Amino acid sequence: MPTARSGLGSKTAAVLAKDIRSELRTRYAITAIVMFAVVSAVAVGFASGGISLDKQIQAILFWLVLFFASVAGLGQSFIKEEENGTVNALRIYAPSGSVFGGKYLFNLLLLFALEIIIVPLFIGLVGLQIENFWLFLAVLVSGTLGLAGSTTLVAAIIAKASMKGVLFAVLSFPLVLPLLVIAIKGTEKALYENAFVAGWMEIRVLVSYAVVMTVAGFLLFDFVWND
Repeated sequence: MPTARSGLGSKTAAVLAKDIRSELRTRYAITAIVMFAVVSAVAVGFASGGISLDKQIQAILFWLVLFFASVAGLGQSFIKEEENGTVNALRIYAPSGSVFGGKYLFNLLLLFALEIIIVPLFIGLVGLQIENFWLFLAVLVSGTLGLAGSTTLVAAIIAKASMKGVLFAVLSFPLVLPLLVIAIKGTEKALYENAFVAGWMEIRVLVSYAVVMTVAGFLLFDFVWND
């Protein structure tokens, strides 16, 4: 006999699968974030004129491009439901926890796909030299988890607003700013330091942020979704 937990998990997977199928048909979000990231990386590469940028500047540019690329596409996760008129059907089919979980996992997949593209671009065009790959990877993954959690909740909040794109950027930035500051510091250490322990504090803060934002998203989403 299926349990409530298994039902919640299956409906979360169903929401995720629906969003993936929808994105494969339209390719709106992935096109927006990839084009923004590619244009930004190429612009930075040409602007530097072949001069090696300071590693702190590289870390700042990397996370700023990642954040603004996510703003370009992740806000669509709930906006498409409003525009296509599928919100009520989704409310009937799945509980709020499954909806948030499915949307969160979808945004997470988009961010990971973006990073697979943006990291090689920064290595080739901006001269990003990673001294400690495992520290860089840990900072990137933990930072991505937090970014996906916060942006998913903000996307739900602004879905019914008239100026969705502007509001998404305005509301997301203050919420994500602490994550960006810590992620930039952790990335900078990964570009300088050989020891993994050098960035242990940043990793703990990023993981804590990701846990807080994800739990807060699940707790608050029911009020946002059914308001």
